[in-house]
Parts: sequence; structure tokens; C-alpha cells
Amino acid sequence: MSSLALEVARAHSSGRTFEHLNDLLLNALRTYHDRILLHSCDGRSFSGREVEREIARYVAALKRQGVSFGQTVGLLSGNCIEVLFAQHAISIIGAIFTPFHPMGAPADFAYVLNDASIEVVIVDKEREADIAKAIVLSGCSPHVLTLGGGGENDLFLLASTEEADRIDLLPINPEAIARIVYTGGTTGVPKATLASYRTMSTMFGIQLADWQWPDTIRQLLVAPLSHVGTICFIPTIVRGGTLYVEKGFDPSRVLTVIQQQRITCMLMVPTMISALLDHPHLKSFDVSSLETIFYGASPITPTRLRAAIAHFGPVFFQFYGQAEAMTTVTIMRREEHDLSSDLRLSSCGRPVPEAEVRLLDADGKSVPDGEPGELCVRGPLVMSGYLGKPAETADALRGGWLHTGDVAVRDPDGFLRLVDRAKDMVITGGFNVYPRAVEDVLEAHPGVATACVFGVPDEHWGEIVLAAVVLRTADTSASELMAYVRERKGAVQTPKRIEIVDRIPLTAVGKPDKKKLRQMFSA
Repeated sequence: MSSLALEVARAHSSGRTFEHLNDLLLNALRTYHDRILLHSCDGRSFSGREVEREIARYVAALKRQGVSFGQTVGLLSGNCIEVLFAQHAISIIGAIFTPFHPMGAPADFAYVLNDASIEVVIVDKEREADIAKAIVLSGCSPHVLTLGGGGENDLFLLASTEEADRIDLLPINPEAIARIVYTGGTTGVPKATLASYRTMSTMFGIQLADWQWPDTIRQLLVAPLSHVGTICFIPTIVRGGTLYVEKGFDPSRVLTVIQQQRITCMLMVPTMISALLDHPHLKSFDVSSLETIFYGASPITPTRLRAAIAHFGPVFFQFYGQAEAMTTVTIMRREEHDLSSDLRLSSCGRPVPEAEVRLLDADGKSVPDGEPGELCVRGPLVMSGYLGKPAETADALRGGWLHTGDVAVRDPDGFLRLVDRAKDMVITGGFNVYPRAVEDVLEAHPGVATACVFGVPDEHWGEIVLAAVVLRTADTSASELMAYVRERKGAVQTPKRIEIVDRIPLTAVGKPDKKKLRQMFSA
């Protein structure tokens, strides 16, 4: 462990944390000013000094474009190093970083534009047309900056003309909001979770203190930087490591980079792990340099996890969290993956010291080991609340605990296993899908009488979105309905299976019986 990382970990374990992610960033950049910290897939590399210079120039460019403290700045882009520069420039200014879902549709972006009162949008050229459609749908008029493409609003060009080379940190209240991340549940209405600077720094402190890192970090980044990938940068550079940024996930490219660059760690969602396992030439690549594969964000079957460990070795480290409790509520360390136990391989691990976890029944009382209860969390990782939703905030944080909506059981050794999600949210390929939102689209189709959307287990995706549909007109096909949803909600929220049924089974109180539907279609 580097001296800076050791200092951060010790401070964190003693309760004396860095209050700002900006402090963590600047300390790392100046400690390793001559070391290569970032490497791009197009061959560019940046030392700590060069990263500071680039971020300083993005700060200056954004300020010149009117970005100021407390403004909400939305970002929609594929992976590139400049996204990191822009994200941290937003943070240093004290504006509120708000990522758009990387696989969303214009209607989703329009909702966020309105709900978060987005004043500035940063978008790459590939998604500029989608943002233009979203602006029309929303009726909003944010200032739009592009990542590339030329022109007076090209942030790449604007930053390149600035002469700043050092970051000057302004005093920002650690309880100020640093980030808005959208989540949701069975209502289908996304909620904006509010994360403070202190919460973000706590998350990074937990990663540095509790995650298992290689001594020499060469981390490959393939997860979306506007999604889970954003948590990789600061812990890597605080430990003096190098982050290799790829445009996205391509199995052949990933295996090639692991072999060529001797990658020692990376973060993947289970879908990515499955794609590597299914690669026809997997065994021809040398992946022996890998020491840790961090994984989380969605379920993975014990069968798939065993196969992954058999090929890559005992290098898997699991983390569990959610937008309301940043990233790491529980962990399962590499050596805790017991291949002889399906229950252990189905576990999400044990709580980190910084998160107090209880499993509570409907009356708010703790349940005994082996009995299901709602997983509730208390500690500095918990969100400040939901934007503009005081009633929902009060309900989620009732009794001083964050009620996650996840139902879990605890074994005698303290390992937790998720057995259901009270909110019925589907996690497919690491992305959240909210059934009600998809149901609303399906039921808007003239050929559909009613629809019920839910998740079923899948070896590759962890879960897939499945819709049981009662038709209004017999000539409506499943493929037609899939295309209808894809056009309105994007690929992630489009059901991978649509089953035409005569009726939707109901519970005793008249609600759709999703448990019975899962049993019917999980085989």
C-alpha cells in the first residue's frame, strides 16, 4: 500500500476522514506528480501533474461557460479520459454532477432534465441528437456543451485554450450535495438520490480501507464512467496505480489488454464475467497477472461464479450497495468464496465496519439468523435524501435506518444472502430496470390489454426482463412489442422475453402475482 493510501486508510479507520473527494484527488495528483496515472486506449498517457493541469483547464473552461457552485450539470457520454476531467472539474467548482443513464432513451433524459433542474448538459457527439430530442420533450433550455465535434460549444476545444495548470480548491461544506444519482422501484418513477461530499469521501475511504487491492495497481476500466465505473479513479490514483481507460466492454479487447498490459485488477458486472467465460478463445489469453476482480451490481449464479474462479483463480471480490448507500455496504473477500457451498457463493458478504446493518421485520424488529428481513443500513454512506420528495425520504429513512427494499437472510457466520427485492426492481447486466415504467409503455400499445413485468434468473445477464402480456388484439406479436418498448425506453429496459398469456394471476388482494409468474417462466 502506498504511503498516501495508508494515511487515508488509517485516518478512515480512526474516524478521521477526508471531508472532500476534492482533497483526496488533489493529494493523490501531487503525491504522484511524475507517475503515469491515466492511460487511454488511444495511446495517450497522463502523469499526476498532467492530470491536474487538464482538470484545472476544464474548471476554467466550465466557469467561463457559466458553470457555478450549486448548479446541476448533466453528463451523457461514452468512456474517455476527458469524462474524468469534466467530472472532477464539476466537483471542484461545487456544481452538482448528474449522470444520465448511458443506455437510456430521450424520454428518460427529459425526465431528468426537469426533475433535477439541469442547467448545463455535457454530451458526446454520439448522443447529441438524443439530448436534443430530450430538450424538446422536456421544454427545458439547458446550455449544451459537446465533447468533440468542433464548434463554439466543444468542451475539448474550450479547455485546450485555457492556460491554467494548477487546481485551487475552494472551501465547500462537506454536507453540500456533490452528486445526484437516479434510482427507482416498482412505482416506476425514478427518484434522485442526493450524495454529499462527505458521503462520497466515505465511499472512497471504505474502498481504500476494506477492498483488497494488488500491491501494484494496473486497473482496467471498462464499466461506464457515467455509472459504476466512476468509483475506480480516485482509489486507484490514491494508491499510486494506473487506470487504463477503455471505450467500453469488448471481450476480445479486454482479454488482449489484460495480457499486453499485465492488468492486475478490474471491476466488472456479472454480465461481463459471463461474456469473458463464453469467449471462444479464452484459454489462449494469459490472464495470470490478475490479482483482483471486483464485481457487483447484479446477481451471479453459483455455477457461473465457480466457472469464473476455475479459470481466473481465487481473485474475485464482491461488493454490494445501492444508490441510497454508496457502493459498499457489504463485501465478500477473495478467500471467503467457498466453492463447496452454493449458499456462500450466493452471498453478498458481510457488512463493512463503517455500515451498521440490521435485518428488520415489518414491525421494525430484528429477525433471527436464517429468517428473512429487510436489509436496513445506518452510517455515513447513507444518502442525504431524495430530491424534492420529502415523504419518500422520510419513509426510506424511517427510524433512523435506510430501508433498502432488499430482503436478506443472515447465516451464523454473519454472511448475508439476498433472497428478494421488496421493490421488485430488476437488475440486468448491472443496470436497474423498473417494472412499472415498462408496464406503462406496453399497456400504451393498442394491442395490449394488460402487462406484468418482472425479472427471472439468467446465466449471462444475472436477470433478464420478462413481460407477461394479455393481448387486446390477436395479431400483435412479441417482436412488435419489443420494438415498441425499445423505441421508447431503450435497449436495457426492453424485455428479452415476452410471454403471451390468457390472464395475469392475482394474489388474494387482487395484485399481480409476480412470484407465481416467476415460477411459471423461470424454468
